[in-house]
Amino acid sequence: MRTRLSPRVAIARHVVLFITGALIMVPCVWMVSLSLKPPAEIFQGSFSLLPKHWYVVENYAKALTAAPLAQYMVNGVIVCTTILALQILVCVPCAYALAKLEFKGRDMLFAFVVIGLLLPHQVLALPLFILGYSIGILNTYAALIFPFIVSPFGIFLFRQLFKSIPDDIVHAARLDGLSEFAIVWKIMVPMAVPAVIAFAVFSVVGHWNDLFWPLIAVREESLMPPSLGITVFADKEAGDDYGPLMAAATIVVLPLVVAFVAAQKWFVVGMTEGAIK
Repeated sequence: MRTRLSPRVAIARHVVLFITGALIMVPCVWMVSLSLKPPAEIFQGSFSLLPKHWYVVENYAKALTAAPLAQYMVNGVIVCTTILALQILVCVPCAYALAKLEFKGRDMLFAFVVIGLLLPHQVLALPLFILGYSIGILNTYAALIFPFIVSPFGIFLFRQLFKSIPDDIVHAARLDGLSEFAIVWKIMVPMAVPAVIAFAVFSVVGHWNDLFWPLIAVREESLMPPSLGITVFADKEAGDDYGPLMAAATIVVLPLVVAFVAAQKWFVVGMTEGAIK
């Protein structure tokens, strides 16, 4: 049974959560505020959240016309959805094998997965760049997708979930004549839908916002994802055009906010309850 908190503790907890949430939202609110202001107000000494002279049409029109922002977002959708689909195709069977199959070296393989969680992606950038150059995929969609097909976090997340599913369910499916792959996709995955959605949120947000690897892997403007594409508003000679830059950043972030709000319920269930009732 849940322990009922005293009113003081509950109020204190909500105050801490409110303050933390407000601090997290400050950069987002400031980004939107700058996207509404003319250049003169952006660099003024006094602070104001709302502009005195609204510059919404000018900033957002320039954000959409000064660079092919729509193409950048289409690239982001192609890259993120392809990465997510391939990650699920690879990570789910791997997680099932580590959770439900008995074979020699299983614990060692899982240890490698945990080590993979500890390694920042930047550590692998140089060998991945050399590999991409050797096989000739640099400056293509494949260069943006290939390094992320295997996700240690995805394998770990699904493995922990599958471990919580009773073995009797797997044994019953085998007695019914289902193959191991059929068990994975017809039994395990439907039971893990909230976890799949939670992982999808992490994956899409991470790769939609990733700037480091696209900056290395592609040079063609037609291949740039949103995070790299909005850097075209940075002008070394004239200075950054902050109004359109913040407008472009707002447009790029908006789909993530909408997607997260739509999947919030499933995301919380997948991360807190293991997707198992």
